[in-house]
Amino acid sequence: MDTNGVFDRALVERAVAELGITNLEHATIGQVVLLAMKLEAWTGIPFIRMDQGVPGLPPCRIGLEAEKAALDTGIAAIYPPAEGVPVLKAETSRFVKAFLNIDISPAACIPVTGSVCGSFGAFIACNQIDPAKDTVLFVDPGFPIQKSQLAMLGMKYASFDIHDHRGLVLRTRLEGFLEKGNISAIIYSNPNNPAWICLTENELQIIGGLASKYGAIVLEDLAYFGMDFREYLGHPWEPPYPATVARYTDNYILMFSGSKIFSYAGQRIAVTAVSDKIFGNVYPPLAERYGNSGHFGSTLINAIYYMVTSGSTHSTQFGLAAMMRAATDGEIDFVGETREYARRARRMKDIFLKNGFHIVYDKDEERPISDGFFFTVGYGRMSSAELMRELVYYGISSITLTTTGSEQPGIRACCSRMTEPMYAMLEERLVVFHKNHP
Repeated sequence: MDTNGVFDRALVERAVAELGITNLEHATIGQVVLLAMKLEAWTGIPFIRMDQGVPGLPPCRIGLEAEKAALDTGIAAIYPPAEGVPVLKAETSRFVKAFLNIDISPAACIPVTGSVCGSFGAFIACNQIDPAKDTVLFVDPGFPIQKSQLAMLGMKYASFDIHDHRGLVLRTRLEGFLEKGNISAIIYSNPNNPAWICLTENELQIIGGLASKYGAIVLEDLAYFGMDFREYLGHPWEPPYPATVARYTDNYILMFSGSKIFSYAGQRIAVTAVSDKIFGNVYPPLAERYGNSGHFGSTLINAIYYMVTSGSTHSTQFGLAAMMRAATDGEIDFVGETREYARRARRMKDIFLKNGFHIVYDKDEERPISDGFFFTVGYGRMSSAELMRELVYYGISSITLTTTGSEQPGIRACCSRMTEPMYAMLEERLVVFHKNHP
């Protein structure tokens, strides 16, 4: 770093050019990760890594031990059943009842190799049940990879930034899309990646009611399940329960990921829990396309998910089943453990705020958002691309809000990789940044 506390700008531009990044504003998460790694390798100067949302906590031991025990039985030599092992399906059903107070039968709980796989297969199924409905609606900001999936599939999508459409005004904005008759599915994450906003019960009631009215299926990504830390949501079998659209419509698919809930990201395991109504529905277009009965659940499992992955890793299913059972039985407190992310985020936010930054998505209607895995910051009138690029010069990597479908200028910050020495480093760099950008 030079006397101003920044990386040499020519060096940064050289790294950008070598990686073939034509526009940092639209750089993928993977490209940003490579940029930070390259500059670290060239200079030996560590980055504050706010780019990739990887877990920053140890994996759940119960899952590890259950997976080892499963491997000792010899199942590594046996293909897993496409629909999932019975114990995981049963424990997912119990987990959903214990923590959401929603009934979903074990048959409709399908293991997938991460929620990315879950959304990929769900997009295909939802877009094929009605020829008139060929477009997925994103309630943005959202996870950029899911739009990349649709681009790969050649499927259409529409989107809107929810920033100015919270509360009752959400109805008008959402219905403006649905009344066109071409929306097959509505997707969002709750808590939200990247903004960490949480849709309220009123907003979910609006989404659920309109989904039922217009025949759209809601894809609710619950990767950060229970992590609205403004109240404790980790007591199984008793309220308060996390908010979910499943209380307001039968047209839903829920996605639970082991990655953040149990810090089990390396094993790539998640579950899509389909409402019993949608799971059991028969759609003639599916029958015509796949030459089967058109049963939604069977088609999703055997004609879509199995074609993508040939089933989820056998032993890992037993690991997730054991972790879900332990959580449901009150033996582990996954919400209490993940609360560490809220503590990290609060410390980071304080450093940003006192150095001239502001929180971009700061409220759920009138209520301040929770601290958690992600947050968003802006700086004065800097665009997303300007802010991201400038912070790279100060050894801070992030992704632009532009890549998430947001219309607001700013960046996404992830707290998961923060260690104790890094808070002082972050403050030192932001003090210089603020001084150089009055």
